[in-house]
Amino acid sequence: MISYARQTTEEQPATAPPPVEDHIAPAPRVSVQAFCETVETAAAVQSAGEDRRLGKAHLKIQMGGMAAAAEAYRSAPTPNVIVLEADARSNILTELDQLATVCDPGTRVVVIGRVNDVALYRELVRRGVSDYLIAPVNTLDVVRSICNLFSAPEAKSVGRIVAVVGAKGGVGASTIAHNVAWAIARDLAMDSVVADLDLAFGTAGLDYNQDPPQGIADAVFSPDRIDTAFIDRLLSKCTDHLSLLAAPATLERVYDFGADAFDAIFDTLRASMPCIVLDVPHQWSGWTKRALIGADDILIVAAPDLANLRNTKNIFDLLKTSRPNDRPPLYCLNQVGVPKRPEINAGEFAKAIESKPIASIPFDPQMFGAAANNGQMIAEISANHRTTEMFLQMAQRLTGRSETKKPKASLLSPLTPLLEKLKGG
Repeated sequence: MISYARQTTEEQPATAPPPVEDHIAPAPRVSVQAFCETVETAAAVQSAGEDRRLGKAHLKIQMGGMAAAAEAYRSAPTPNVIVLEADARSNILTELDQLATVCDPGTRVVVIGRVNDVALYRELVRRGVSDYLIAPVNTLDVVRSICNLFSAPEAKSVGRIVAVVGAKGGVGASTIAHNVAWAIARDLAMDSVVADLDLAFGTAGLDYNQDPPQGIADAVFSPDRIDTAFIDRLLSKCTDHLSLLAAPATLERVYDFGADAFDAIFDTLRASMPCIVLDVPHQWSGWTKRALIGADDILIVAAPDLANLRNTKNIFDLLKTSRPNDRPPLYCLNQVGVPKRPEINAGEFAKAIESKPIASIPFDPQMFGAAANNGQMIAEISANHRTTEMFLQMAQRLTGRSETKKPKASLLSPLTPLLEKLKGG
C-alpha cells in the first residue's frame, strides 16, 4: 500500500470532465516537485508555477517521469507535493509501488496520465494518490489540482478577495467599495469584511458610522501576533454579515511598508471569511501592487476624463499581463454627468480599454453627500434608488453570484403554497 497521505474529493468517473471552478484558493507555502515526460507538460507546470495562486509555493521541475522520481528520492526527502507524469507505455501502478518505497509519509501525489479509465482512477485513489489528471493538461489544470489539495471541498467559497482601487484620487473608489461590500453582505448574505488599507486617511469608519479603538494598523505593526483570534478581536461589526477592519486615520505614524506587509493579514482573513473587500488607496507601491495582483477579482473606479482613462488603461493592462490565468479586471465609471464638465463617454472608454464598464454611476452630490455625512450607505438612504441596484449588480459580478440568495423552487415543500395561503388568511 502506498504511504502517501490520502486527500481526495468525492470519487467521480474518469470519463467525466472535472467541473470548472470559478474560484481557486491560493496554495500555502509548500514545496512542489514535478517529474515530466513531455516538454508540453513541463511547460504547463512551469506556467502554473508563475500563477499568483502558486506564488508562495517553491516549484522545481525535472524530466524523466516516474522513474526519475523514484531514483531522486532514494537519497533525498520528498517534498509536500509530487507531480508525476506517466508515459503512455508505462505501468502506472507498478511504478507507483516502486516510488512508495522511498516516499515520505504525508507527501501528496498528483499523477498526470493518458489512460482515461475509471477502474485505474479508483485504484489510484485506493493507493492514496491525491489527484489524477488526463493529459494533455493546461496551466489552470495544474494550478487547480495543486491548490485544491489544500482547500477543503466544503470551503470552496471561503477566501475570495475583491480589491477596489481608484484610477485617480477623488473618484469615489472608497465610497463604491463600501457600498458594494454592503450589498455583498446584505443582499447576497455573504459574511464579509472591509479592510481599509488607507491607514492615514481611510474613510470606512466614517462611512459605516464606526469608531473602533483597534483596526488594521494593530495587525500590520504586530506581524508576530497575527492569527484568526487576533484578527477577530480587531474587527468591528457593522451588520450581521459585515465587519470592518478599520484604518486609524491618524498621522502619528508614517505608514511605509514592505511589499509583503499585509500577506499574513490577508491569509488569515481568507481562512475565516467568505468575502474580503480591500479598499486600496490610490498610490503605487510594492504592497498596493501586490494586493491588486493577488486579489481574486479587481474593480477599478474611474471618473470620465482623460487622466482617468489613461490610468485605467495602464492599471488594466498591467493586471492582465500579471494575471494571465485570471479573469480580467473590471472597471466602472463614477460621477458621470457633472454639469458643464466635458466628459469622455462610456463608449470611448470601452474602445480604448477594449472592455465595457460594468456600471456608469451618475453624479448625485445630494444623495452621496447625505449618505457620507450620516454614516450610511446609499441603500439605507434610498432602497429604490437606481444606484442601489447598480451596487447590487456590481456585487454579483465581483463575487460570481448571478442572483441574490433565494430558496430554489425544487427545495420548497409541496405544502409551501398552502402554508402561504394560511398565513395570508
